[in-house]
Amino acid sequence: MRSTRCSMVWFTLVSSGVLNEVITRHLEYLTALAREKHFGRAAAACKVTQSTLSAGIKQLEEDIGVLIVERGQRFVGLTPAGAEVLSWAQRSIRDYSSLQQSLHSMSHGLRGQLRIGAIPVALPLVPLLTVPFTKLHTETTILIRSLSSAEIQRGLDDFSLDVGFTYLDNDPLVRVRRLSLHRERYMFVTCREGKFSKKKQITWREAAAEPLCLMTPDMQNRRILERHAKEGRATLHPELESNSLLALLGHLHTGRWATILPDSFVRLLMDREMLVVLPLVEPEASHAVGLVTTDQEPLPAMARAFLDVAKMPKTKKEIRLRLRPFSA
Repeated sequence: MRSTRCSMVWFTLVSSGVLNEVITRHLEYLTALAREKHFGRAAAACKVTQSTLSAGIKQLEEDIGVLIVERGQRFVGLTPAGAEVLSWAQRSIRDYSSLQQSLHSMSHGLRGQLRIGAIPVALPLVPLLTVPFTKLHTETTILIRSLSSAEIQRGLDDFSLDVGFTYLDNDPLVRVRRLSLHRERYMFVTCREGKFSKKKQITWREAAAEPLCLMTPDMQNRRILERHAKEGRATLHPELESNSLLALLGHLHTGRWATILPDSFVRLLMDREMLVVLPLVEPEASHAVGLVTTDQEPLPAMARAFLDVAKMPKTKKEIRLRLRPFSA
């Protein structure tokens, strides 16, 4: 009953024109509070004082006629009605922003910030699309965040992200449209001085016997490596773990550890001549990495424009050229 009443009041606000810039700002306060779960941090994110944010949310409660926030000495959470208001608020902000972008692009071109979330191993793919995108849309800026696949899912759901780069066939995201960009393959990487300098490939079982530094188990890439090692009748027992690929590369160059990297990431190494890079076999594994956006209609203008760039024949050709099968 409360849910129905909230929806009816919301519809009245929208249809009567009350959902103006002031109300939109109050909705932004609410979404920031839900995200930060702290009044002070939410206020800082919105670039207002804490009292301004609190007053805005209170005014929103009065306008809608329901209690949104469970109040205490600190943020406790949202009421059941508040959770529904948040869902409507997120969609309204997305639609309002998308409408502004679409109207502006019709006469002046696309303007605004493109917000990208990418799993760490997919970061080498991102410039292959951001370069042609910014050349076409000169009034846009780009924010790129390194995130887990779960965080990308949340970002697309709450509209804090426009697009994501992630695996498409391993723990796939839901409520998204997908565009495959590359099939990721796996490489054993170690310093050139050693027993692997003359090898052309290496089995998962052989790699697992070496001192390894790998991503942490909470990262999707690590779970993929574990599965393929098991298929090769091996178990990975890394001596060092990190959720940062830069940390792994730093330790790789000490000569004490080897690692396993996606082929796309190996291409970024500036000192390849100092390393041995061997394709992993038995099994020869690969996974699809690509672009995801919300499946809601209409697709926001920024996401639609980025997806259009990804589908351009010239972009596809560049990706194939840059990520052609790796030769050790």
